[in-house]
Amino acid sequence: MGIVIGIRHEDKYEMETRVPIVPGHVEWLVKHHNIDVVVQTSDKRVYKDEEFIKAGATVESDLKRCPIIFGVKEIPIPTFESKKTYIFFSHVIKGQKYNMPMLKKMMDLKCNLIDYEKVVDEQNKRLIFFGKYAGLAGMINSFWALGLRLKYYGYDSKLLKIKQAKNYKSLAEAKEDISSIGQLIAENGTPEELRPFTIGITGYGNVSQGVQEICGLLPVKEISPEKLLSLKNRKNLPNNIIYKVIFKEEHLVQPINPNDEFELQDYYNHPEKYRSVFEKYIPHLSMLLNCMYWDTKYPKLITKDYLKKLYSKGRPKLNVIGDITCDIDGSIECTTKPATIKDPIYIYNPFTGQATNGYEGEGILDMAVDILPSELPRDASLGFSDVLVNFVKPIAIADYDLPYEEIDLPRAIKKALILLKGELTPNYKYLEEYVKQEMI
Repeated sequence: MGIVIGIRHEDKYEMETRVPIVPGHVEWLVKHHNIDVVVQTSDKRVYKDEEFIKAGATVESDLKRCPIIFGVKEIPIPTFESKKTYIFFSHVIKGQKYNMPMLKKMMDLKCNLIDYEKVVDEQNKRLIFFGKYAGLAGMINSFWALGLRLKYYGYDSKLLKIKQAKNYKSLAEAKEDISSIGQLIAENGTPEELRPFTIGITGYGNVSQGVQEICGLLPVKEISPEKLLSLKNRKNLPNNIIYKVIFKEEHLVQPINPNDEFELQDYYNHPEKYRSVFEKYIPHLSMLLNCMYWDTKYPKLITKDYLKKLYSKGRPKLNVIGDITCDIDGSIECTTKPATIKDPIYIYNPFTGQATNGYEGEGILDMAVDILPSELPRDASLGFSDVLVNFVKPIAIADYDLPYEEIDLPRAIKKALILLKGELTPNYKYLEEYVKQEMI
């Protein structure tokens, strides 16, 4: 029997249209590696069934004959089949409560699980990711949302030309629109009341790189967080410059003990020794893009209590938060729910604690779509597949009946092997406690 792999359709979200392997790479796998690719039929996928058939794949209603199955998002529990190998974003590595039943089912069925999120190099940098596309779509959406919010406040903003990311045919088309607005700003400036216009970006990884790529289409000047605090006299500042500020961990927190100095590794290891100092920057920001990794053990950036105090003084400078990280009640507490691609923005009212879809009303506008790469599905799928395709054959031919130590997999993939024959591999034994808690 030859090598057979399956590509499943996505069914966690209605608007999820991405694929892990695009038709062009399917054709390469079929022709050059003699791999039989079975694609589960879908009427919403951004790459149509016909494109996969033309590439040499077989399109079928299910993946029963596939021992290796590639997907993007979590898979419904009833779908799993015994002793198969699944590759997808499982969202279990933090012990996420909502996915422990899924993990338990995979364990019971003696499945193998490889998680894209844990495919990393020797420096622990992720190799297969959609993060940059989350940043690209998130920045496009945040500029679009800002245009609507400024319209609500009575400004006829040039940003109104920008559309939601999903309404562009491609990333190139979105960039063309934003570049034209950048040219207008460079020539005509921004309204005096909005100056200095400042964009804060937390984090410096893949998501942040995507955000900065879109920001760079406008006349942007990067300044330090310290410089941000001194940008006060708008009459003496150029009227056609937008200021960008990158916030790293050292700007976000400081040691609770005044005698201690900030040390990055110490912060990672002992976050309880640190407190957030981000609030001092918020009054100076026009918009904020949250792009950083966050866990419950870390301090929060913006709390609901802080927003209530801020708004009690009148409408602040901060108009829009693009919470690309989208941790619910997380580092940005006003992200109280995940927005959808159909309803990507909402207003959080700090006095009532309520979130209302749209861009009108009192409070802060929050853009918090949790599947942002799906708004640029072709570009995102291609970028993801460009890397994944190199690992497909090693994943497909590996002997998963061998002990973990003996399995012949690329080192980066082996690091991401969470389950082997239903057993947690050495680096993921800690998840046993989370699974047990869920079963109680």
